[in-house]
Amino acid sequence: MELDFERCYRAVDSRDQRFDGWFYTGVRTTGIYCRPSCPAVTPKRENVDFFPSAAAAQRTGLRACRRCRPDAAPGSPDWDVRADVVGRAMRLIADGVVDRDGVPGLAARLGYTERHLHRMLTAQVGAGPLALARAQRAQTARILIETTDLGLAEIAFAAGFGSVRQFNDTIREVYAAVPSQLRATARHRPSGTGAGTVSLRLAYRAPLHVDALLDFFALRALPGVERVGDGSYARALRLPHGPAEATLTPQPGYVAATLRLADVRDLAPAVARCRRLLDLDADPEAVDGTLAADPALTASVAKEPGVRVPRAVDGFEMAVRAIVGQQVSVAGARTVLGRLIGATPTEREPTEPVRPAEPAEPDSGTGGGEPGLRAFPSAADLLALPDSAYGMPAARRETIRTVARAVADGTLDLDPGADREQLTAQLTDLPGIGPWTAAYVLLRAVGDPDVFLPTDLGVRHGATALGLPDTPSTLAEYATRWRPWRSYATIRLWRAA
Repeated sequence: MELDFERCYRAVDSRDQRFDGWFYTGVRTTGIYCRPSCPAVTPKRENVDFFPSAAAAQRTGLRACRRCRPDAAPGSPDWDVRADVVGRAMRLIADGVVDRDGVPGLAARLGYTERHLHRMLTAQVGAGPLALARAQRAQTARILIETTDLGLAEIAFAAGFGSVRQFNDTIREVYAAVPSQLRATARHRPSGTGAGTVSLRLAYRAPLHVDALLDFFALRALPGVERVGDGSYARALRLPHGPAEATLTPQPGYVAATLRLADVRDLAPAVARCRRLLDLDADPEAVDGTLAADPALTASVAKEPGVRVPRAVDGFEMAVRAIVGQQVSVAGARTVLGRLIGATPTEREPTEPVRPAEPAEPDSGTGGGEPGLRAFPSAADLLALPDSAYGMPAARRETIRTVARAVADGTLDLDPGADREQLTAQLTDLPGIGPWTAAYVLLRAVGDPDVFLPTDLGVRHGATALGLPDTPSTLAEYATRWRPWRSYATIRLWRAA
């Protein structure tokens, strides 16, 4: 990735938070790397290098600044926007694929050789997949050190390190401190957290329109799976090593996250999915700047800056929701899905979610005595249900089963790292799935920022409210001026409706 020195240096000199996560500043004289908004004295030009990723900075021997914590910056919005192999790889690495399946597993998912994948990533982000995964492991370890009472040896393996020695060496290299020092000097360390409960802050680029997100989730919340209230959104997660629950409470400048994990090895994918769910890595100024240039949306952007795309934590769940939502109201789809979830037996997971040793802190939004949440049924769960459990037309039921079989046997990839064009073709080839359903899956499950739904009734009603053409063909043509942010325009039209 090419970084313009003058532009980067101006951002550092002005401590511009908008560029946090876009690049990292390496200071040769101090041996540290920072986020652009670091409050320290601006380094001299001749002592500065700029890097496209934290891993690239670490490769040159630089350690993370303890003052600005560059590893906690929002992720680059590039990886959400880009549909190429590098963008897909970055999303999969964030989800922990390298830690679970190694570089061979990542390369196989992407359809490239390990060598070619390493070459592409190094050229674009300054580091290969192993270095990127190592940087992520270091960040995961730091979070566990500072927010839990787990033993350091347990943390080493939970974060994905192969040995305690490798863990100690990496922490020393990245943070210029041994793990015990990080624990002793931890900031914001909560009291009363159990071994499987992690509290942390998820950074985002301001502005963030919280009400738009919570309103969207509240309208579609599935009883027993999700809960919205008191300014928080809570939901169950199905993670690689077991079930989990996440409670997300937006605050000025960050989202407070309380994660209850059955296995702390799932911390990195849990964080990645929560960030993706709330679209926290977006660049709202770029999005709003494009949309506000259209007079029809100028007032909407001025009134509600920072509207995000509510995404998903599970691609299969979102595909089922899209199929059930075909030609029915949001309330009707919610009722049908609720019955489907209720018909699925509550399955004992191998490890029950670990509960906090003491009641959650008041701002966690967990609601003390409320019953726990359960993950949305898996593909295998739905395939095991009888016809009577579905409560929908036979054709729609069979569409869900077809998708479930394709996900179960691995022929359909609904993860954020999926190839968007290939996934669209695969979905529309299935009986019962048309352009609207495939586009909705891309919008929310895969996170494509440039999806538009011209045939959607809510979109057309919103267009009418804003004085725009409301026939599908003319509306689709008009929407080309919103590229590459048509997904965000779709959300604004829904809100206008």
